[in-house]
Formats: sequence, C-alpha cells, structure tokens
Amino acid sequence: MGIKSFKPVTPSRRQMTVLTYDEITKHTPEKSLLSKVKKNSGRNASGKITVRHQGGGARRKYRIIDFKRNKVDMEATVIGIEYDPNRSANIALIEYQDGEKAYIIAPIGLTDGDKVISAESADIKPGNCMPIKSIPVGTMIHNIEMHKGKGAQLVRSAGSAAQLMAKEGKYAHIRMPSGEMRLIPADCKATIGVVGNTDHSNVVIGKAGRKRHMGIRPTVRGSVMNPCDHPHGGGEGKAPVGRPGPVTPWGKPALGYKTRKKNHRTDKFIVKRRNSK
Repeated sequence: MGIKSFKPVTPSRRQMTVLTYDEITKHTPEKSLLSKVKKNSGRNASGKITVRHQGGGARRKYRIIDFKRNKVDMEATVIGIEYDPNRSANIALIEYQDGEKAYIIAPIGLTDGDKVISAESADIKPGNCMPIKSIPVGTMIHNIEMHKGKGAQLVRSAGSAAQLMAKEGKYAHIRMPSGEMRLIPADCKATIGVVGNTDHSNVVIGKAGRKRHMGIRPTVRGSVMNPCDHPHGGGEGKAPVGRPGPVTPWGKPALGYKTRKKNHRTDKFIVKRRNSK
C-alpha cells in the first residue's frame, strides 16, 4: 500500500501524508459482523478521568474478528479486503462453503477470490491457519494463540510477523517482532504470512485535527503546569524538571521504567529478552 502526499496549501498540509488504500477492495462493512463501541472518554464509573487525553473522535462500529478460526477443514473464499477503524491492519471478509461469513486479519498477498482454510495440515500460503506443530520451521506467521482454543493474541498489528525458529517437544520457539524469543505450546494455532498494510507506520499525521478524529485529546507538558499539578511544574521562566530524570504526574520515572513483575509466572516461557545482547 502506497503513501500519498499533498500540495502544501497550508503549513500542516505540507507534512501530512495518507495511505492510498490500494489493498482495499470492499468499502461497506458486513452489517451482521458489526457491534457497538461504547465511549467512556477515559472516565471510570464515578465519572472521574482515570486515563488522560481521551475523548471525542469519529463514530465507529466494531468489526467482529474471528481470531479462533474454529471452522476446521472447511474452505472459505475471500470476498473483499476492508478498512478497519479499530486496528492498524486491514481485514478480509471471507465466506465459508456453508454460507457463513467472518472477518480475519488480512495478510500480505491475500486478494479477492483466494481460498483460505483452517486445518490440521494445509498449504503454506497466506491466510491459512493451522497448529504450530504442523508449520515448517522458518515460516513467517502471525495471529498466534498463547493458550489453545483461546484465540489469537500475539502479532496482529499492521506489518508485523513472527518466525517459527524451532520445535522441541510440546513447545515451539517463536521469534517475536520485538526480537524476543518465546516458547508457545505447539498445539496452539497460528496463521501463515505477514500482516498487511505495512506502510501504516510511515504515515505522518500532519495536523492536530486528525488526532482529534482518532479520539486523542491534547497533551499538556508538565513543565508548564503549577507545582500542585505536576512534579515538573513551577519555577520562573523555562525551568528544568528539577529531578534526576523526567517523571509522570504521579512521580514514577517516565523513561524506561520497568513495570513487569519480578519472577512473573510466564518468565519461564521467555527464552531470550528483546533487549538482550
């Protein structure tokens, strides 16, 4: 998918780029696979803002994605590739032989009329889903389950892919997009291919209004607040933060602070950390 720029008729338009949406072949969503999205503007049940910088945004419906691929050994035909406002990846509408329709994440190379299947053993081509134990070592995969039958939880965003590095007993070694090496049960399912819409990360937002359409409100710097509102606040003129490093409004380190629990119960499944040399 390409990227389109514009004539600089305004300062913000000079920087702004958009996707060309070449992959999109279907422009109206399947009504039977839509559901409502409830907005809460970052507020909890008491009406207090617990997540800052959220609110507004364009209205949208949620597309129900089939992350489980439970219709085994039944071939499905791709009807069209659609835009999904709820995720960075595009989605594909497929129709099974019995007439049931479903949405799946659209990988690179999947087009209208292609056949996809979820089976114990299937062709190694984009969109086909099978247990990891049936996939050849070295294959690029996405939509990976962490627990058998729960549905795909890993590697679902635009342009991402993991690689099956090895199979050992009841576990498989998967190299995640971050570089982390992780053990995944070999009977969990994964989908062949790389997630499409690879240029998503190269788009320049360009102007504040586009962020508001996404439901993201402005962020005010702590250094321009008062001391009662932020640890960086106060002082005469442009004052430094007055601490060894930047902190959040609640005093926690803002850069590189690890929040993962020590001795986490799933640490045993991580073979190599993403930031290890």
